[in-house]
Amino acid sequence: KMVQRITYRRRLSYNTRSNRVKTVRTPGGRLVFQYLKKRPSVPKCPVTGVMLKGVKPATNQEKSRMSKRQKTVYRAYGGVLSHTAVRDKIVRAFLIEEQKIVMKVLKAQGKKE
Repeated sequence: KMVQRITYRRRLSYNTRSNRVKTVRTPGGRLVFQYLKKRPSVPKCPVTGVMLKGVKPATNQEKSRMSKRQKTVYRAYGGVLSHTAVRDKIVRAFLIEEQKIVMKVLKAQGKKE
């Protein structure tokens, strides 16, 4: 028996990213194309560019149905910045404060003399 030919159901006739399909056999025995959705990418850290762990890639519609636990991480800037970026931010803030204290001490010593 000859192989059944299948045609696209929509007007776009090229094999592009937005036109991906999978072949499905219907209960009637015909082969038809089912269109696949584009899957969202994993969120990335804007500072380091690393993929964020513990955050599910989902569309905004899917996110509205997801629990908070699946969308964020329990940490400062969780689900937005990577752990490295947060660590660097904390270290930088600490060092700036230390620098201020050192400057204050040096100024006080200068006044004493």
